Amino acid sequence: MALVLAPDPPLPTWLAALDAQIARAPTFFDGRPVLADLSGLPSSTPDVAGFLRMLEERGIRIIGTEGGHPTWPGVEAWGRPFPSATKPGRAVEMPDETVPRAAVLAEPPKPIAGGDVSSLVIDQPIRSGQSIVFERGDVTVLGSISSGAEVMAGGSIHIYGALRGRAVAGLAGNSKARIFCRKLQAELIAIDGVYQTADDMPAALIGRSVQAWLEGEQMQMTALD
Repeated sequence: MALVLAPDPPLPTWLAALDAQIARAPTFFDGRPVLADLSGLPSSTPDVAGFLRMLEERGIRIIGTEGGHPTWPGVEAWGRPFPSATKPGRAVEMPDETVPRAAVLAEPPKPIAGGDVSSLVIDQPIRSGQSIVFERGDVTVLGSISSGAEVMAGGSIHIYGALRGRAVAGLAGNSKARIFCRKLQAELIAIDGVYQTADDMPAALIGRSVQAWLEGEQMQMTALD
């Protein structure tokens, strides 16, 4: 499963936003292949290859590029270019410019028809390797989230099954977002950049029905059963 990073000019500002996001979620890019979508950069952008090197210096593994200008030297060193006509997935517009834009290279499960445009309802489990991003509002999963899978939402996340993978709520700076799950076995949960890994979670809550929310910069968790 690959992510797409789509930088916008000016690049120093975009890199500063990326650094802020990495500081808040240091493990977010760990082990993940990344495709660099360069189509948002003007053809006059200098040293794009140097910019890609700066991404790799931050621990981001670039597997390919898309939308590069033919006058940019050295860009081809980062994997093969991906032609726009065959690009899977979709761009995700982040309303908060402190969070770099990202897209998931996977077709998400189809939501139940007739739902609110500010919410996404997924009526099947999220399998290992799948990554669902819905930046406009809440996500409700009627099944479970497998280990190695993740759901990211601009609002809250409601999981009616077991949470074994990752759940990231408040993606665009919503500190009021919450995470609810029927059975907590998560690898990671995060709200507005504040996160807890499996090692940090209270042992008494593992395997139970749980909600998580923020009080200031601290994540709070409590059992629902």
